[in-house]
Amino acid sequence: MDNKDTNLSRDIERIQQISIVPTILDVVCQTTGMGFAAVARVTEDRWIACSVRDDIQFGLTPGGELEIATTICNEIRDSHQAVIIDHVAEDEAFCNHHTPQMYGFQSYVSFPIVLKNGEFFGTLCAIDPNPAQLNNSKVTGMFSLFADLIAFHLQQFELLNQSQLTVKKLNYQLTDSIHENRQYQEVTNHYLQEPLRKLRIFSGMLIDATESNDFNKARELAHKIDDNAQKFSKMIKGLSGFAQLEVNDVAVERIDLNELIASVCELLLTKAQNATIQVDVLPIIRGIPSQLELLFYHLLNNAIRFSKEGIAPGVTITSNELTQSDLAEQLSDATSANYVEISLTDNGIGIEKRQLAKIFDVFGNSLTNKIGGGTGLAYCRKIVRNHNGLLKVKSEIGQGTTFTIILPME
Repeated sequence: MDNKDTNLSRDIERIQQISIVPTILDVVCQTTGMGFAAVARVTEDRWIACSVRDDIQFGLTPGGELEIATTICNEIRDSHQAVIIDHVAEDEAFCNHHTPQMYGFQSYVSFPIVLKNGEFFGTLCAIDPNPAQLNNSKVTGMFSLFADLIAFHLQQFELLNQSQLTVKKLNYQLTDSIHENRQYQEVTNHYLQEPLRKLRIFSGMLIDATESNDFNKARELAHKIDDNAQKFSKMIKGLSGFAQLEVNDVAVERIDLNELIASVCELLLTKAQNATIQVDVLPIIRGIPSQLELLFYHLLNNAIRFSKEGIAPGVTITSNELTQSDLAEQLSDATSANYVEISLTDNGIGIEKRQLAKIFDVFGNSLTNKIGGGTGLAYCRKIVRNHNGLLKVKSEIGQGTTFTIILPME
């Protein structure tokens, strides 16, 4: 089922969840004397019955469809104006119209259901094989009121859905914020204290070496202080970048992942010419280009850096489309009907299991910390979260690593 079908199914369910709709259809039939009444979802190419009262064996049930071109609702969708016919045979505009001839009715009334944002949803309509007195204030007023009432309920469903999504997002952000605060505390109490401790020790030793005129020792200590100061500067820069990695006031654009990854690969392969990167055809998504470039740069760069000695680095990138139902247990606040799962698998040295639990924490990966920086994978997870996605990792020592990114599709 594609995204359009999913949305239409959801629209039908929403009408069926409005408990007053069957009563509305009963009142329509009893007041007008007509035998068939329905609430229909009408799009540019579909006419679908959402709720039906059928006393004339017209043959439609909820979910049933009529060819859109054969209906008068097709014209109502374009004009947003009601159509009322007391007696088809005597109506100058509709006596030769194909719709009453095809479906065999003589009386017809249909009012547009227009949502509060101005979007056309469908119609509240009724038909009967016999003429009826419809074009009067009692009937038109009733249909207008009922159409507005249905639109109001649909709007309430939308507001409720948005509220639930907002609550989920806030909970997600709160959890993420708590997690980040824990990381910042660990960084402040541990990771930043270590280079400061070394700088203090080396500085004290440098003073002692200078006072004893041991200039060779002083020069060696000065180099160590400089090295540690550079590492400390990298850590501060990484933390600053991580803190600023937000989505506020950042333009979201349509992104062809094939072009984006090709650009990243071109940059990396100039540095590691013996590496190979094989890429599947990838979809188009909406996102923040600079952040997604950073995401794939870090993941591919790590795959190349942590390769096995004597073996050329190799990375395979594959993709697979997922639906929201596929992600029910993995992504509780799914915001799109369709997602793409992108896997980056390398032939590198792998990651120890004890490191996997904290691999996405700031300075949580001891291997990258030894090289310097240590924020790359933390960046990656935050970028994926900024795009309402999920980042996972599987790895075994000596068997390589697979990073899996799940992102909403356009």
